[in-house]
Amino acid sequence: MAISEREAQQVEKANSSGKTPIVLIHGLWLLPSSWDNWVGYFEEEGYAGVTPDWPGDPETVEEARANPDVLAKKTLKQVADHTAEVIDGLEKKPAVMGHSTGGLLTYMIADRGLSVASVAIDPGPFRGVLPLPISALRSAAPVLRNPLNRSKAIALTLDQFKYGWANALSDEEAKQLYETYHVAAPGVALMQMANANLNPWTEAKLDPKNPKRGPLLIIDGEVDHTVPWAIANAAYKKQSRNEAVTEIKQMPNRGHSLTIDSGWREVAQTALDFVKRFV
Repeated sequence: MAISEREAQQVEKANSSGKTPIVLIHGLWLLPSSWDNWVGYFEEEGYAGVTPDWPGDPETVEEARANPDVLAKKTLKQVADHTAEVIDGLEKKPAVMGHSTGGLLTYMIADRGLSVASVAIDPGPFRGVLPLPISALRSAAPVLRNPLNRSKAIALTLDQFKYGWANALSDEEAKQLYETYHVAAPGVALMQMANANLNPWTEAKLDPKNPKRGPLLIIDGEVDHTVPWAIANAAYKKQSRNEAVTEIKQMPNRGHSLTIDSGWREVAQTALDFVKRFV
């Protein structure tokens, strides 16, 4: 899928600024605009923010809700290929950060040697990451319980969002985030992660020992229901086989919403502090 006008403008702005780009990859149930606070913050700190689409993402949450079908059928490889295409337009090698499925995509982009440093936040699992905590299964159940959801875009109810994303927040903040950010998500991408250890040909795979990978930080929320610590830590153990720096950090009392809720700045600062060691 072609690079959008919005993406092209961001790439051009990053290149003309001469600043190091930070590429931010969103996950399921969000759009690139979910990174707007981070982009503003990183630009204040002297970096250029770039927020790739999943191919065909609508510009706004309102458009996405009005036509959720456009969000269906996007596979991990399609999104990774598109992200790589955006990165290819950058004159400076970027740092890459991603949240949730975007965290898995961050691993995949780093595995292609496209990142100077990477931060995977509440990252989705890849082949070889074995823990399957009950809370993760429950969070994914709205999609996984029906095989036909593979070809659909599935939205969460407010209660499902509260459990999977906002369990560390007040009901009031949970509702506000749901109304501001939540959109439907392609069932196929979640199923690819869920089935990664059953499918030798899965797209949810990478080589943790790849010498091209570069420095990696994994951040996980202590009380995340969607990507519990057991999943993040198992990924860390796999990734720490790499010759490059590999670190993991737990954010106390934080859930899966940690990139968009009122505590986002602490997470952004933690991610940026890591990148600044290498850029």
